[in-house]
Amino acid sequence: MKGFNILRNTLLASLTSVLLLSTAHADDALKMDLTVNQVIKNAEGKISYVPVRTAPKGTVIQYKANYLNTINKDIQDLAVVLPIPANMTFTGEASPASAQASIDGKNYMDMPLMRKVNGKMVKIPYSEYRTLRWNIKLLPAQKSAAVALNTVVD
Repeated sequence: MKGFNILRNTLLASLTSVLLLSTAHADDALKMDLTVNQVIKNAEGKISYVPVRTAPKGTVIQYKANYLNTINKDIQDLAVVLPIPANMTFTGEASPASAQASIDGKNYMDMPLMRKVNGKMVKIPYSEYRTLRWNIKLLPAQKSAAVALNTVVD
């Protein structure tokens, strides 16, 4: 996958810019670490994660963000967002499963996303999902929380 490092850096910049913190906390109250791993399932169905820099079409990639509260005070009502890169399609797998999704990066709803087509409610294809958001009610002082989503290389 060409330009993967550029994509990763763009994703990191996007994550940093869309991270929503309560205004009462300092900008350095939260440290984020992003990992990008290929998801590999062996013959027995056991899943492992291997760091990846390039990947061919069809490869399942997991983006995992670990958020560490670096201050000695709890952070409440934290919303974290992971964008889905343009050359990737969301698989429908997110952790924790409480993630909400958006097709426009502004309006978030519980998954699966639905829309009305010819008078019927139908599921919006995962290929149209652009971002996921998790609402973390409480991140205790000096503790961390992780969120992840799986994608497939287009």
